[in-house]
Amino acid sequence: MNKPWRITMKLAITLFASALTAMAIAAPAEELNLYSARHYQTDEALYANFTKQTGIKINRIEGKEDELLERLKNEGGNSPADIFLTVDAARLAKAHELGLFTPITSKFLESRIPTHLRTEDWFAFSIRARVIVYNRSGVNPEDVQDYDSLAKPKIKAKFCSRSGSHPYNLSLMSSVIAHAGEVRAEAWARGMVANFARAPKGGDTDQIKAVAAGECGVTLSNTYYVARLMRSTQESDRKLMEKVGVIWPNQQSTGTHINVSGGGILKTAPNKKAALKFLEYLASDDAQRYFADGNNEWPAVESVKFSNPALDKLGKFKADKIPVNNLAMYQAKAQIIFDRAGFR
Repeated sequence: MNKPWRITMKLAITLFASALTAMAIAAPAEELNLYSARHYQTDEALYANFTKQTGIKINRIEGKEDELLERLKNEGGNSPADIFLTVDAARLAKAHELGLFTPITSKFLESRIPTHLRTEDWFAFSIRARVIVYNRSGVNPEDVQDYDSLAKPKIKAKFCSRSGSHPYNLSLMSSVIAHAGEVRAEAWARGMVANFARAPKGGDTDQIKAVAAGECGVTLSNTYYVARLMRSTQESDRKLMEKVGVIWPNQQSTGTHINVSGGGILKTAPNKKAALKFLEYLASDDAQRYFADGNNEWPAVESVKFSNPALDKLGKFKADKIPVNNLAMYQAKAQIIFDRAGFR
């Protein structure tokens, strides 16, 4: 009499197991849709490690900052994007102004990221500093110890730069406005224009090469460009770097200007839980080391230990701790001042 019951029970267990298997197969894997304006091959390892740790698949669309912002505006509530990741505080602030980000509540992020490197809806995860690079044989380093020195007569016809409309220079000018006011900021811009060795052109690496070649004597560069050349396997790059020196500006006053790479969760994000996990991962020790060791950026989390010979050689520095929001606040004014001064 028990045999039919045993058969029925066995059949039920088999059917239940089959149902569980079918549910597992049907359940979609957790995903994250990332819009990124970071274009660094080393970030591949950063993303792969996140997926390995969480099982969350990252679908990534890369593009230029303005193009991605325009795409997000056009997509509106139908956007599949969960995260917008980019470089430069002003671009992150632009996303905020467009109402794209949602406020973030995370005790972990707040405990890891310093207050001057975050806002209510976006966080910085890596730092790049804007340093002075000079020709060792043509410029006395004592003459270029701060940003003000770039406008002094001692370096007449020796200064070269990328465009004044580039966000890196606009953010630096924004910090000058915040610290010194518009009048002094414009005088500084006019002094730099008077010291041009040539009209602004090219990127930061082009400026470093021009200084090494003696085309000009001094320039500004973000540190990760300097570190990249220092770590290059090309002998020509190493020889180039032997001809230049690096100054941490304003160490006796406000500190060296820094800018950031960061991101936020989009208001229309379909995968907000996965998005928060991703941002918290970016503040983890593992991810912070990827920023430093992989792309020559300083971690936003000050306690993180990393192993990057170029950053070690550049050494420790006093950073300007002006809130990142202030860099965005004066961007429009910075462009007006540069235009009036003829820094184009």
